[in-house]
Amino acid sequence: MYKIFLVEDDPVISRSVAEHLSMWGYEVREAGDFTHILEEFLEFSPHLVILDIGLPSLNGYHWCREIRRRSKAPVLFLSSASDNLNIVTAIELGGDDFVAKPFDLTVLTAKVQAVLRRAYSLQGSVNLLEHGGALLDLGAELLTGPQGKSELTKNEFRILKVLMENAGHTVSRGDLMVRLWESESFIDDNTLTVNVSRLRKKLEAVGLGGMLATKKGQGYLLD
Repeated sequence: MYKIFLVEDDPVISRSVAEHLSMWGYEVREAGDFTHILEEFLEFSPHLVILDIGLPSLNGYHWCREIRRRSKAPVLFLSSASDNLNIVTAIELGGDDFVAKPFDLTVLTAKVQAVLRRAYSLQGSVNLLEHGGALLDLGAELLTGPQGKSELTKNEFRILKVLMENAGHTVSRGDLMVRLWESESFIDDNTLTVNVSRLRKKLEAVGLGGMLATKKGQGYLLD
C-alpha cells in the first residue's frame, strides 16, 4: 500500500482529499503540526507528498527543500497561485507535478497515480496495472476502483489482466481462452461467458460499471 503524506492547512480540503485517496486504497496521513512537517515526514516515511504552497509559518517551498535534502519521494504541489512563476519555482525546487486549486478529486487522483507510476513502476518495484480508474494488484489479485475493492477469482483476474494489458483494443474470446489455457485453467466458451459476467459485476461494485464492453462477434474491450 502506498503511503501519502498530505500537507494542506485548509481542514475541509485536507479531509476531502484524504477520504477520497483512502477510498482508492492509499494510506493517507494528514499533517498535524505545520511547524514540524519534516519530523512528521521522516516518521511516516511516505511514498508521496502532497504539499500546499501557502502554509502557516513556513511555506511549501521551504518544506520541499527540506524533504529533498533527505528523500527522493515525489512531491505533488497544490496551490491556488497557479501562475507560471509558481509552477516553475515548484518544479525547480524538486516538485514532480503541480495541481491548481480549485481542483477535481478525480483529476488529483489521476495525477497521484501518474506520479507514483513514474517514480516506482519504472524501477520495477510496483506490481500494478492501471486503466481508467481501475487498479489491478498483480500480486494480491485485487481490483480497486473509486468505490472500493474486490477480490477476484483466478480466472477473473487473468481475464482482467489480459484486457488491461490490451486496454483500448478488442480482445477476442479465442485469445482469452488461449491465455487462460496457458495457465492450465479449464475453460470453454460457456465458462468464459460466466467469468466475464462475474467480472463485470465486480467492476460495477467498485464503481467501474460500463468499463467492460462486449463487441458483438469480436470479443471484449476495456473502454
